[in-house]
Amino acid sequence: METGRGFKYPVRVPYAHIDQMGVVYYAHYLVYFEMARGELLRKAGMPYGEMERAGVMLPVVESHCVYRKPAKFDDLLDVRITMVETRGIRVHLEYEVTRGDELIATGYTDHVCMSCEGKVMRPVPELKKLSVLCSSLAS
Repeated sequence: METGRGFKYPVRVPYAHIDQMGVVYYAHYLVYFEMARGELLRKAGMPYGEMERAGVMLPVVESHCVYRKPAKFDDLLDVRITMVETRGIRVHLEYEVTRGDELIATGYTDHVCMSCEGKVMRPVPELKKLSVLCSSLAS
């Protein structure tokens, strides 16, 4: 069930991502989530590399993925970030992976803002704006 809103990032499944059964190996969906997240940050004007140089890290503290249908070599998938919200010290992102109109997987990642020294910090203001940007960057 694709929502039609959010930030969309296309991924063409490479042969290296399939397992012996000919389907995308489950852990690669988290990689696809990361690729979409990185591109959303870039489009929002705050590439992850710049955030790190400014002393802000965004480690994943929780992730979850539900696999609904298999994806295969050369499938064109859309990874859509459907929600970004801050919850106290956490930043929560939700994802949908589709192939055309088929829902392939759903999931989420939770992150905390940390200094380079490993101290937890409140989300920087730019991250709080991602929710609005996520909706406005819908493609």
